[in-house]
Amino acid sequence: MPADRRAVEESERQQVHEHLGRALREARTAQGISLRALAADIGISASLLSQVENGKSQPSVSTLYALVSRLRVSLDDLLGLGGPPPPGVRGTEQAAGSLRRPDFVLQRADDTPALVMDSGVRWERLASIEDGLVDSLLVIYPPGAASSADGTLMRHSGFEYGYLLTGSLTLVLEFDRYHLRAGDSFCFESSRPHLYVNHGEEATRGLWHVVGRDAAPQTPERFADLLGHEPIGE
Repeated sequence: MPADRRAVEESERQQVHEHLGRALREARTAQGISLRALAADIGISASLLSQVENGKSQPSVSTLYALVSRLRVSLDDLLGLGGPPPPGVRGTEQAAGSLRRPDFVLQRADDTPALVMDSGVRWERLASIEDGLVDSLLVIYPPGAASSADGTLMRHSGFEYGYLLTGSLTLVLEFDRYHLRAGDSFCFESSRPHLYVNHGEEATRGLWHVVGRDAAPQTPERFADLLGHEPIGE
């Protein structure tokens, strides 16, 4: 990749994380929650949360889901998609001064919002109706990447549906491990502690749908704490 192209992508990525940090900070302060209290609630240090809010650190998947759940914000809000949609992209109906849900959504490839986590895990938000019922994502796990750097299992409300397009992935679900390959699909209740790890040599790409996430806060748990030994992947 040319150096100028890498510089543009890095600049765009930094802008996304700065917006993410501002959105999290605004949601926290609007609810009157102190930085230390929020950090304690989701099981991270206050200094790490401060770095995330200032766009200086990228959260892990588990940390981001914990923040989203605790602060009751949507992925669209975090990705800066809360404003009016571009003309010609969404079909909507206006009635009695209220905006009804769109009956058609088209998202062009070049307009796909993306978020890259601290381990390189990439979320691309797929076209969806902004009703808060479904988070639809193309998820990419590079070789060696995990949903948490320290073995933290994430928990959140709703149901998680996944389908692997390429590569392989290890799913840790409570006390069990499942080795997933391209073509495999799965679903489970997301309140069960879970962790994803790519032990393969190629990037793993999959479609994820989280249905019914209602922002009920969940406390992250350590894989080591649950099983009594060091976390997977360390």
